[in-house]
Amino acid sequence: MNNFVNQEEEIDQGSGKKESDSSEAKENILELGVTNMVEDFKSDILCLPIIGSIEGHTFASPTDKTTKYEHIIPQLTAIEQNDQIQGLLIILNTVGGDVEAGLAIAELIATLSKPTVSLVLGGGHSIGIPLATAANYSFIAESATMTLHPIRMSGMIIGAEPTYDYFRKMQDRIIDFIIRTSHADRDHIVSLMNCTDNMSNDVGTVLFSHDAVKVGLIEEIGGLSQSLNKLYQMIEEEHCKNQQPVKEKELSKKK
Repeated sequence: MNNFVNQEEEIDQGSGKKESDSSEAKENILELGVTNMVEDFKSDILCLPIIGSIEGHTFASPTDKTTKYEHIIPQLTAIEQNDQIQGLLIILNTVGGDVEAGLAIAELIATLSKPTVSLVLGGGHSIGIPLATAANYSFIAESATMTLHPIRMSGMIIGAEPTYDYFRKMQDRIIDFIIRTSHADRDHIVSLMNCTDNMSNDVGTVLFSHDAVKVGLIEEIGGLSQSLNKLYQMIEEEHCKNQQPVKEKELSKKK
């Protein structure tokens, strides 16, 4: 009788676990666009999608497709700590968004110890540009575009000199990061950002895929297979670099 009761309890627990796993998977799909979290990932490469608008300290419109930086940052931290993950593929299709949130994500990507490759699909606009250049190597799809423009502010601002000085300093933070993580020339980037004859109702420049490569923002035009091949190549190079010859290992042990 007791065995029968125990079996029933085990069945109930198993059923409850399945329902819990199913609920968690649904929540991950809804919130993050993935079925499993980083800890449960079974591949040596993680694909991290950054799509829509980058949502930062304030909520975006309920109708906007967003990437929340409070979701991305823990995943990047987990990737760095997870020995099973050997490399990171960042898929970008973003209109931009919160500057500080975008830069925070970009800085974490740039400081990962593992190989990273970015792929711009559709668009990598505004703060999406630092997110693309943050990777060790970057690709852009043939049909994709990137938009360079000065920072924009929404809502009420104080029309005083310190306000405009703050705008300039924030713009410099973005430009400095792009220059640090790409092959682009600073003066050229500034001129493209402030161009007034490229966009009909705005200041800035729309760069098509070949233009983005020519300017030096992106390394190469390519798609998914090229991005994965490059990432595996970088992972292999990293392994070879970290492997010491047997004699060197023995000498280091003796020392």
